[in-house]
Amino acid sequence: MARPGAPLLLLAAALGACAFYYLGAGRETFSSAPGPGPAPRRFHLLLMFTKAARSSALQARGQAALRSLLRHARFAPGQVLHLHFVSEPRSREIAQGLLRPLLPGLPFQCQVIFHDVDMLTEQLFPVVEAMQKHFSAGSGSYYSDSIFFLSVAMHRIMPTEHSPREQWPGERETGVSQIERIIQLDLDLKYKTNIRELFEEFDHFLQGAVIGIAREMQPVYRHTFWQFRRENPQTKVGEPPPDGLPGFNSGVMLLNLEAMRHSQLYNQLLEPDMVRQLTEKYHFKGHLGDQDFFTMIGMEHPELFHVLHCTWNRQLCSWWREHGYSDVFDQYFRCEGQVRIYHGNCNTPIPED
Repeated sequence: MARPGAPLLLLAAALGACAFYYLGAGRETFSSAPGPGPAPRRFHLLLMFTKAARSSALQARGQAALRSLLRHARFAPGQVLHLHFVSEPRSREIAQGLLRPLLPGLPFQCQVIFHDVDMLTEQLFPVVEAMQKHFSAGSGSYYSDSIFFLSVAMHRIMPTEHSPREQWPGERETGVSQIERIIQLDLDLKYKTNIRELFEEFDHFLQGAVIGIAREMQPVYRHTFWQFRRENPQTKVGEPPPDGLPGFNSGVMLLNLEAMRHSQLYNQLLEPDMVRQLTEKYHFKGHLGDQDFFTMIGMEHPELFHVLHCTWNRQLCSWWREHGYSDVFDQYFRCEGQVRIYHGNCNTPIPED
């Protein structure tokens, strides 16, 4: 494995507490290493950042999201924020460029870890291949679609420990070990509060829950489940909150990886036969990847999910208001309370500060 070149060493020095180093198994990091003392408490966030070179809009969204995230973030001494990015090499370079002006001067320790998208896709494909034809936009199980199901099987492919790596001269070992909990976030978000507070939602999971996720705020699944609803006129499937089952939105997801690893029920639901049985029962055909899968199994097993308040994923898209559901739209879209995370889904502008 080649060591990073001198330009990166100079950049690391310029950033003070921040340093670049390279992990094995396709994971590259950009870090402010913790100091001596007790092992720090670690908080893991994961963002998908791929094909950024093709889209200036994606780069702009990523920049705005990272700026608001880090501006509001506060962690106590002895706590470390880990930012995981899933990227290919060109997007990794762009993400590093977005991060360089944001990391110096942070009032807390931060480590950035880059995961190679091709390597993760290779690991995901055998696990999620069978479900892709039910929840992907394409007509078949495309290899590249697998990455849109990362959250579904992250507990199986996210390493419990970082593999051995080559160390820079004078660099301290950061001692990253088991990843038990991680929050996966979309890029089209704007943060209005300290992301540290979101991690407290893990403490409210009931026994058996493995994922924290907010409800979908449009009648997307009222539409998707139309045939099941017609055959079952008394069902709550696709109905609006608070009493209905409107489905989930995957823009903000709390993944208790340890609970996912140990949940016999959840892992059974990943099996191809179970996916087939449920899609047939609900006449389900979607195109939103992991969100569709979680929505479908949530209709059958709501106990697997901790429902986040809408203010943690205040979706702004109103497409379905103008496409056949204006009479019921507001029942889904209503969200009372001070917004903590805005979600500009379907390219909806996010309110300025």
